Amino acid sequence: MIRVLDKLLLFVYSLAIGAVAVIAFCAGFNWFPEDWLNNLVHNLYNGTSEWLQVTVIAVSAALFLISLRFFYVSLRRSNASAPSIDQRTEFGDIRISLETVENLALKAAARQRGVKDLRARIHISEAGIDISLRAIADGESSIPTLTEEIQRAVKEHVEEITGIPVATVSVFVANIIQTANFKSRVE
Repeated sequence: MIRVLDKLLLFVYSLAIGAVAVIAFCAGFNWFPEDWLNNLVHNLYNGTSEWLQVTVIAVSAALFLISLRFFYVSLRRSNASAPSIDQRTEFGDIRISLETVENLALKAAARQRGVKDLRARIHISEAGIDISLRAIADGESSIPTLTEEIQRAVKEHVEEITGIPVATVSVFVANIIQTANFKSRVE
């Protein structure tokens, strides 16, 4: 919710700064009549146009508050820089990024014969890590046997290296690679 609000504030802020820039650009080239600008400034300072004073004060205050918000956001230290799995041990905290777990899963799955193209996605659940793999098989070995070997190897490797329980390993075989076995004929 806060990110959406910040994006909305950034959009409004950009529009306001853009409008001010266009007005300054036009004033710099003398595209506004001097009498009109003098009247505008005179009405602002005299108080003859209350709506103008209220509008200028409200817009200025809103832009100032938005500027303060962006200043705070730029200086705030973000703990959510990368999604990770956090563990506490007797020696301190351990943070393992989801990218690390993904690379471990891909490494273990790539060791299996018959797998060519691999992609992985990692999700954290209450029971542990859910790993989803997308693979392309060579089509020369049994797909059920191949997927079971991948599941077992990935589960064991990730649990051994990270110490985090793996709840599920799902393997989706997207396609098989057509092997080119051409026999040359001699006539």
